[in-house]
Amino acid sequence: MDSFEFENGEIIDDAVVEYMTFGTPKYDENGVIDNAILYCSGSLGTFAGINKILPLTEKGDAFDGDKYFFISMSALGAPGSCSPSTTDLKNRFPKYSLADVVNFQKQFLDEKFGIGHVVGLIGNSMGGFVGLTQAILYPDFQDFIICGVSSYKVAGHDYILSKFVDEIITSDPDYAKGEMTYSLIRTLRLANLAEFNFGLSKEALRAMPKEELAAEFETFGNEMLEIDIYDLKYCNESCMNFDVEDDLDKITSDVLIVACKQDPHFPPELDGVPMSEMIENSRLIVMDSELGHLCFNELETISDELKEFMDGF
Repeated sequence: MDSFEFENGEIIDDAVVEYMTFGTPKYDENGVIDNAILYCSGSLGTFAGINKILPLTEKGDAFDGDKYFFISMSALGAPGSCSPSTTDLKNRFPKYSLADVVNFQKQFLDEKFGIGHVVGLIGNSMGGFVGLTQAILYPDFQDFIICGVSSYKVAGHDYILSKFVDEIITSDPDYAKGEMTYSLIRTLRLANLAEFNFGLSKEALRAMPKEELAAEFETFGNEMLEIDIYDLKYCNESCMNFDVEDDLDKITSDVLIVACKQDPHFPPELDGVPMSEMIENSRLIVMDSELGHLCFNELETISDELKEFMDGF
């Protein structure tokens, strides 16, 4: 895009947007695509996060590729799209909010496709935050939201985790330099390892022999070194104070909440259930999966429930 203006008034020129599409676009009488569904990945997830729904995109499935046209973006702040790393601005990149993430994708949909309304939005984890924010700010922009393994606010242990990650990063004096150093590489690894315990369920982790668990921990830390520390810092900060509890009554879209009984981030009794009670047009599915917060990788286990919901659109 030629430029993007943040809520704080700062402007990025030549704002890169990384995206992919699949499915079958259908057009209204004005030649505008009217069957688009937007997919939003979790924290720093790229457009490839949409792979999670691919098992359910065959003819007759919940996300039938003949029926819908899917657009998946690497969000504002994520590598590939306009971010601290891809602009090379590092710690000089504008601070962004979840409203900025919503406005970034909304502007892109308008400029690239001329789309001013989507059938719906599917988002997991941080993508759920984005979906709820969009439904609150722009109630008529979508017909439905699927909010998966997510919440209406970051609170309690999840807030403390975000604070802990932020503290690890900012405690390194090299962070202010705006360039990677050996010290920052070590700090990045530690900040990412803080997240390891919040992916798989407690049951899955407990069942692993200590040697296997230690190896998985080591591998996770090494693989996550591919993430840019400035992308991580900005993304973590944008989510840390997320709280739309007082605005949920502004949502007019149909909302499907997908929670997981074993999710260490957002357990249903603290997040999914109360959210379903506060959003008027909502339904709740509670998955049983030892993948925990990663349960969107086996959505086929709730294919019937998803199809029942999607049949309304």
